[in-house]
Amino acid sequence: MTENPTSTDYPKLLSPLDLGFTTLKNRAIMASMHTGLEDRAKNIDKLAAYFAERARGGVGLIITGGYAPNRTGWLAPFGAKLTNRLEARRHQKITSAVHAEGGKIALQILHAGRYSYQPLSVSASAIKAPINPFKPRKLTSRGVRWQIRNYVRCARLAQKAGYDGVEIMGGEGYFINQFLAERTNKRTDEWGGTPENRRRIAVEIVRRTRQAVGPNFIIVFRLSMADLVEGGQEWDEIVALAQEVEAAGATIINTDIGWHESRVPTIVTSVPRAAFVDITGKLEKHVSIPVAAANRINMPQVAEEVLTRGEAQLIAMARPFLSDPDWVRKAAAGAPDEINTCIACNQACLDHAFQNKHVSCLLNPRAARETELVLLPTRRTKRLAVVGAGPAGLAAATNLARRGHTVTLFEAGPEIGGQFGIAKRIPGKEEFAETIRYYTRQLDLTGVDVRLGTRVSAADLTGNFDEVILATGVSPRVPAIPGIEHPSVLTYPEVVRDGKPVGKTVAVIGAGGIGIDVSEFLTTENSPSLDLKEWKQEWGVTDPEKAPGALTTPVPEKSPREVYLLQRKKGRIGAGLAKTTGWVHRASTKAKGVHELTGVNYERIDDDGLHISFGENHENPRTLAVDTVVICAGQESVRDLVDELTVAGVLTHVIGGADVAAELDAKRAIEQGTRLAASL
Repeated sequence: MTENPTSTDYPKLLSPLDLGFTTLKNRAIMASMHTGLEDRAKNIDKLAAYFAERARGGVGLIITGGYAPNRTGWLAPFGAKLTNRLEARRHQKITSAVHAEGGKIALQILHAGRYSYQPLSVSASAIKAPINPFKPRKLTSRGVRWQIRNYVRCARLAQKAGYDGVEIMGGEGYFINQFLAERTNKRTDEWGGTPENRRRIAVEIVRRTRQAVGPNFIIVFRLSMADLVEGGQEWDEIVALAQEVEAAGATIINTDIGWHESRVPTIVTSVPRAAFVDITGKLEKHVSIPVAAANRINMPQVAEEVLTRGEAQLIAMARPFLSDPDWVRKAAAGAPDEINTCIACNQACLDHAFQNKHVSCLLNPRAARETELVLLPTRRTKRLAVVGAGPAGLAAATNLARRGHTVTLFEAGPEIGGQFGIAKRIPGKEEFAETIRYYTRQLDLTGVDVRLGTRVSAADLTGNFDEVILATGVSPRVPAIPGIEHPSVLTYPEVVRDGKPVGKTVAVIGAGGIGIDVSEFLTTENSPSLDLKEWKQEWGVTDPEKAPGALTTPVPEKSPREVYLLQRKKGRIGAGLAKTTGWVHRASTKAKGVHELTGVNYERIDDDGLHISFGENHENPRTLAVDTVVICAGQESVRDLVDELTVAGVLTHVIGGADVAAELDAKRAIEQGTRLAASL
């Protein structure tokens, strides 16, 4: 990183923004990300440390995870809320910590409405959400006014707690959004029936909040600019809402895209970068207050381009600040190659949130664990060997070197990355290349001695190092199927990484995450994640002026191959995939016409193709006349060196896939490597 930070590379992004009564030091907003720490008072110190680290990293404005204004608005029973002075006093630890680092912070007020996972939920109408077993109670007109008062009380308490402002969550299908859209608002009283009445609650909340907190307090309104659901808002309704919210006293409008129940992905890695900024830019022209762009903006150059085109005056990012709290500082130093870029995998953030686990980050296990996972300088320098440059080995090597150890990294292959080197070639996972770029730079910065193309033996390691970390990863498991040696059979690394030719009809054996990835690889000629127009056609996203909710008929690209995806187990293919991303992969393979077969027995492979049957009694025999069979039947740990090193008396640590060869798990691998580095 350069010694003298400069803003010349990103002048728009790093320029201050005068809000009249206060100034943001740059255009970067850390958008709301519910970590789970908000839900328990005992975690207030952890939250303070988490936000303070991001403030220290230079972000212009931090927005907290969502806090309900009352119990009916809980995300889950006994979840985060701000309803009394005692709770407000606790929050002073957070605001003081952020202000001590020169930052600004706003509390998000989030009422879940029919998304509240509990029987006390309320909404505009008594319509159950497809993702929630609880049916909400329809509020009376008096009940609506009570909810508005609770929003105002929450904002005043936030002000007393020392927050610089609040964000009123008006999108993502939550409570306010449920009033805005005809899909969920069937009322005929003053709070429904017409677009003006449907948006009245949002405008009243902003207006009365501004009256309560005075002029010198930031009010951000998170506005759904494309609901991406049937029965969503018309574009003229969205514009009118933005203008009325501005008139009511909002300081900033923040972009929100899509509801949780939408069948269009908005934040997974296959979504093109800055996919929805054109919608933000369309709205920005209709208001005079700053508008923030959001969704899949993860690098400074992308943010700078959005700002330069005039599509927004601010950039809101949530997960990029999980993966790298120093994102702004590195941008200011002209060192974007040092940024630990968010790859939108969702595995440790949103997937955790929807499982009621504490949120962290696959790439940065310290996120929301700043007080427990500490990488302090070592008191005793050791000579350490790390064998294997996959995610586990890279995390261990760089963090050990960062602490002051002398580290040598051995990799048998010609490049670093391990399974990430395969993943980056899957359509929609091109972002994984950013992680390899990040670690390449970190190895250089931390002074790790990297030896590529070097396969080491136990004898090479014995006596030359104090300790050895084995991160040798996995190899594809080859099932014992008669004819498995047939020339038509390939392993997934041979297909994806090595580019071996594949025929026009293919059977994929194994329907876990790798099998589904390979199926997408085989059925995609041009990755839509690299072309925004193609991606929108694939998922049926259109100009919001042309259709309510910005939805149209999807037109997926035709598959260049016929693919059969098979698994031994009965039941739905992809059932074990992550909640926030699995449905996207299932929808993609379905759109490409992949044939899914379950409860399969693999009888043999020969010149006629793959012979299969079904069930315990091997019924309904069938021959799939395929040109190629791709094996995605799991992995086996590569542990050849473990026993030899143990016999030689070398202190050895085994991490990543070499430790556990279950379905590939980079989250566990990187955390293992990081925690080991913190302990040595």
